[in-house]
Amino acid sequence: MTQDTPGAAAHTDPDILVAGGGIAGLTAALALHTAGFGRVTVVEAARELHHVGAGLNLMPNAVRELDALGLLDRLETDAVRTRELRYYHRSGALIAREERGLRAGHRWPQLSVHRGHLQRVLTDAVRERLGPGALVAGVRVAAVDQLPGGRPRVHLEHRDATGRSLAAVEPDVLVGADGIRSAVRAALHPDEGEPPWNGMLVWRGVSRMDARRTGSFMFIAGDDRQKAVVYPMTEPSLRRPEVLVNWALAMPADAVDERFLGDWNRPVPVSRFLPHYEGWEFGGVSVPEVLRAADGAYEYPMVDREPLTCWTHGRTTLIGDAAHAMYPIGSNGATQSIVDARALAYALAVHPDPADALLAYESGRRPAMTELQHANRRLGPEVVINLAHERAPGGFTDIDRVIPPDERRAIAARYATAGAFDAETVNQGSPYDAPVRAPRPAGAAR
Repeated sequence: MTQDTPGAAAHTDPDILVAGGGIAGLTAALALHTAGFGRVTVVEAARELHHVGAGLNLMPNAVRELDALGLLDRLETDAVRTRELRYYHRSGALIAREERGLRAGHRWPQLSVHRGHLQRVLTDAVRERLGPGALVAGVRVAAVDQLPGGRPRVHLEHRDATGRSLAAVEPDVLVGADGIRSAVRAALHPDEGEPPWNGMLVWRGVSRMDARRTGSFMFIAGDDRQKAVVYPMTEPSLRRPEVLVNWALAMPADAVDERFLGDWNRPVPVSRFLPHYEGWEFGGVSVPEVLRAADGAYEYPMVDREPLTCWTHGRTTLIGDAAHAMYPIGSNGATQSIVDARALAYALAVHPDPADALLAYESGRRPAMTELQHANRRLGPEVVINLAHERAPGGFTDIDRVIPPDERRAIAARYATAGAFDAETVNQGSPYDAPVRAPRPAGAAR
C-alpha cells in the first residue's frame, strides 16, 4: 500500500485494497487483474483460509462471468450442470417443473457446486495470477476514515501467532467485500445496527450418498411454514461413486441468540431438527435419508440487510453481501456477488477517475439489487409453494386448477428478469468485457 498524500491525483495503475477474501472479494481481484490492474491486494480476517461451507447454485449470468475470467473448466471438474428444478407441495404433489441452464436455452449452464470448491478455485487463481502476496490472511479492517478528496484511510488489524498489531494505509480505492457483517459498511453507515431477523431458522449441510438415491434434479418443497431444498453437487464416477448432496431446511422459531445473527457456521446436531422432516419424500428422494447421511449440520437465523440508498463514499464502495445481503432464496447470493465484481472492474477500467468509476458501478448495480432484495423478502419464485398451500392446504390432483400455468410462468419469468439470468439477457453476452488497460511497466514510478 502506498502512503501518498490525501487528494493526490489518481494513479495510472491505482492501488486497490479489497476487504474480504470470500467469493465477492476474490472474484473482484481476478476481474481487476483481467482488466489490467496490477496493484490489487485482498485482506481476509480469518488467519487461515478454510474451504468450508455447504452448497450453492450459480445462475447462468454468474457462470458467464466466471467463464470470461477463464475459470469455468476448472470449476466444472467438481460441479453439476443443473438440469431441472422442481417445486413440491408438502403432500408430495408436484407444483412446477422448470428446465434450467443449457436445457432452458442459456448459452451457459447453471451450476450446483460446493462453496468450498468454488472458494478453492478462486483462491488458487488469485495466487497464480496476482502472486502469493496478493491475498493476505489474518488482517481485518478495524476502521475507515474519509480523507479530503474522498480517499480512504484504512486502519488494519493484523493477527498472527504472536499477537495483534495495527497499521494504517491509504489505497486509491477500497472495496468492501467483507460480508453481511461488513466492517467497511459499518464505517460508512455507523448507525445501522444488527442484520434484521425474519423469524426463521435455517439448517444446512452436505451429505454423501449413493447417486441412485439422490435424484438428478434440484427440488424445493414444503409449505408456508416449513421448507426443504435438496440437490446434488457432484456427478458420480468410477473414482467416486458417491455424490455430494446439498440440503437446506427452514422453520420458524420463537427466539434466537442475537450473537449468531449473520453467523453461517454454527454447528448443531442433525437430531435437533430431523424429527420435523420424517416422512418427507419428493420425486423418490427421502429427506430423512439425506439428513441421516450428513457430514454435519449448521444453523443460522435467516437475516438480510435493509437496502442502502448509497454504496459509495468517495473512493470506497461495497460489493456482494456487504452491499446487498439478501435472504437465501432464488440462488442469487453468490451469483450477484460475482456479477458485482465484474461490474466494478469494468467501471474502473472505463472511467479514468476512480470516484467516477465507483459511482458508475453503483448506478448500474444498486437499483437492480434493491429490487432483488425486496423480491427475496416476497419469497421470489418460491412463492408458488405458499400459493399452493394457501389454495389447497390438503394437496391437489390438478395443479393447473390451483395455480394456472400462466401464473406459474409469470412468477418464474419475473424473478429471472429481476436477477438478469433470463435466457435473453444472459445470451447477449457479458456487458462487462472491458478493454484491457495497459499494465504499468515494472519499476515505473508510483
